[in-house]
Amino acid sequence: MAAGLPLAACIVAFHLCLLLSPSTALRRLSEAESSVARHGVGIRPAYHFLPAKNWQNDPNGPMYHNGVYHLFYQYNPLGATWGAGNLSWGHSISRDLVNWAALDTALDPTAPFDNNGCWSGSATILPGSIPALMYTGRIDAGKEVQVQNIAFPKNPADPFLHEWVKPAYNPVIRLPIDVPGDKFRDPTTAWVGGDGLWRIAVAAKVGGPSGIASTLIYRSKDFRRWKRNALPLYMSHTADMVECPDLFPVAEPGVEEGRLGYTSEMASGVLRHVLKLSVMETTQDYYAVGRYDDVVDTFVPEMDDERNVDDCRTWRRLDYGHMYASKTFFDARKNRRVLWAWANESDSKDDDIAKGWSGVQTFPRKVWLDKDGKQLRQWPIEEIETLRSKQVIYWLEAQVNAGGVNKIVGAGAQVDVEAIFEIPSLEEAETFEPNWLLDPQKLCEEKRASMPGGVGPFGLLVMASDDLREHTAIFFRVFRHNHNYKVLMCTDLTRLINPWWRALEEGGGHASRHECTLSMRKTTTARCLCSITGPAS
Repeated sequence: MAAGLPLAACIVAFHLCLLLSPSTALRRLSEAESSVARHGVGIRPAYHFLPAKNWQNDPNGPMYHNGVYHLFYQYNPLGATWGAGNLSWGHSISRDLVNWAALDTALDPTAPFDNNGCWSGSATILPGSIPALMYTGRIDAGKEVQVQNIAFPKNPADPFLHEWVKPAYNPVIRLPIDVPGDKFRDPTTAWVGGDGLWRIAVAAKVGGPSGIASTLIYRSKDFRRWKRNALPLYMSHTADMVECPDLFPVAEPGVEEGRLGYTSEMASGVLRHVLKLSVMETTQDYYAVGRYDDVVDTFVPEMDDERNVDDCRTWRRLDYGHMYASKTFFDARKNRRVLWAWANESDSKDDDIAKGWSGVQTFPRKVWLDKDGKQLRQWPIEEIETLRSKQVIYWLEAQVNAGGVNKIVGAGAQVDVEAIFEIPSLEEAETFEPNWLLDPQKLCEEKRASMPGGVGPFGLLVMASDDLREHTAIFFRVFRHNHNYKVLMCTDLTRLINPWWRALEEGGGHASRHECTLSMRKTTTARCLCSITGPAS
């Protein structure tokens, strides 16, 4: 239909409605009702991880150790705003990555080597099953000097690792002479190379304020004395400062993941690795699949266009929503690599203070290498489904004309939506232009939910008012590309009129706040899992 397929819709917190494509479609809506706590303005999420109060940002040092999952995160115990000099490491534990118990902070800015903030870092399990936290200490507030420190559990036998000790020999890595004081941070999880030495990567701006965005490699025999490698792991002459690097091996398509998922134990025979970088100027996370050489400790992205090797801003993005500073860890319990990320919200500082908290963690996601060997695939971990307490199954056996609406009544404020769209024909699919690959987000802005197309838009409306004057559109379009098809998934926030969401509306609002992963099962069927929470999620 040249006029385009209709847009599926659902209204959250009052009722759900589905507006389906002109085909027979199956909808299975699974809804987990949770108590919703009011904090000033807005609704507090229940699916997403967040502390009881105050500011949080980067996930730090997630790990699975002795039957317990640990999540550390940047945390300001003194308020709901950032507070650089106050930053600590919050600490929560879980048996299933879904239900969390909060502990006291693991690291606080109390020592000369971190007295102006305990910034981001990672966790590594050392021989003897001893966890170690590597983190950036911010010292000398006037000069903003950043150094790298280490901490160990006070009692390694404590299953919850309540207390952590920072050795007096910190910092273990001092600020290099060719790096500005405030441009040296975020050590990665450590790994062992073929020579038996430990390695970590640290983000830096080499050569002064206008220098080169680099990811430096440091080596150590004893995890205490570290020496900088002659070559950086990667550098970009075009990007500004990068942060929160993450390097991990990925199994080749068709190969069992197994130990290939470890970062601290690089398995022999691994051919590909992923390097993820967070770019400050765009506040987005980018990654490349490539080749890591542990002899010279360099990473070379595998790119179809060699011009993109130097500019990490042209790499693939992990997410096109409000997501930053992601961190992965290998989950030995389930034999999978799990990704966490900070959802850096768009609320104003006044809103954060009024509600008493700021920032959420995205759903933990399993990530793996796609069969094309070029990109990662991801999906919310299966444990998320345990939050479902009430299931609504909706069957529609008749076609719906363009613009038609079907409503599902009875859903709560927190819902998990599984939707399968069956498209009877792709003959009207538009041709996908090659230059659209450069900026999919711009393409979403140009082809909003209200614009008809060949195949699409179709999808969901969430956070919608009864008259649909206010809503968030999550929609899909199908394009023809090189004798195959590409699916574009977008979020359109331009119909948000609630003042609390004004910042999103004014910014164009095309950064999704919903965790959605799309995969084409067949040329005519798309499957999307969207976990939709209240306005603050």
